[in-house]
Amino acid sequence: MSPRRNRPKAAGQPADRPGGDAGDRYGLQRTETWQGEEWSVRHVAGAASAGKRYRCPGCDQEIPSGVPHVVAWSEYTGVEDRRHWHKACWNAKDRRTSRVQRSRNAPRY
Repeated sequence: MSPRRNRPKAAGQPADRPGGDAGDRYGLQRTETWQGEEWSVRHVAGAASAGKRYRCPGCDQEIPSGVPHVVAWSEYTGVEDRRHWHKACWNAKDRRTSRVQRSRNAPRY
């Protein structure tokens, strides 16, 4: 006897989706247009980034390990040039200035 399914399947989705990219499989990756370029944007769960720290290019602050965030890269440059952003910084990228303002004693890495 198999366990009872609590949620009905979405219409048109197969039970198993073999192969493919994780972003395609879970629907977490999308394409956006920013500054005249196409950008691939992927949401990363906090558990997926455990043990790693990143620096957000939007605010120049550290993204601690275990914090959900966004990974974005230009379709032109490819995945090798991907950057990790806070979700709020990615959503506010059009409202920010082009130059990040730092205090005198802020680290520059």
